[in-house]
Amino acid sequence: MEKRALSLSEPDPAWPASYAGHEARIRTALGPVAVQVEHIGSTSVPGLAAKPIIDVLVTVADITAEEDYLDPLLDAGYVLRVREPGHRLVRTPARDVHVHVLAEGDPAAGDYLLLRDHLRADRADREALRADQARAC
Repeated sequence: MEKRALSLSEPDPAWPASYAGHEARIRTALGPVAVQVEHIGSTSVPGLAAKPIIDVLVTVADITAEEDYLDPLLDAGYVLRVREPGHRLVRTPARDVHVHVLAEGDPAAGDYLLLRDHLRADRADREALRADQARAC
């Protein structure tokens, strides 16, 4: 597989709209199978620099019932990248959107949302992270 260089990008006002388009695409493909669809990762936190990749969390009732969600996501144009116990990752062919599929109630799903919501709400921690990002670049 071809490796690509990734770097942090300044916050892009297009990220929320890009997420919204993928949320609609996923909800159309999965219907009620998608228990939850959420924007996660750095692009979901206003003001943060991020790799220009939209991360989406999808929870499903049964992660082992791939026939309920995997084929519909592939039919919607996503490509399977990771299949591991409890986690599937599909992405766009352009590799600019990663869709993480987890079981409803998986602690990792809660952790993604907890971190996102904390950074959205806590200006001091958001600014500290932004300063760390600046030092790393």
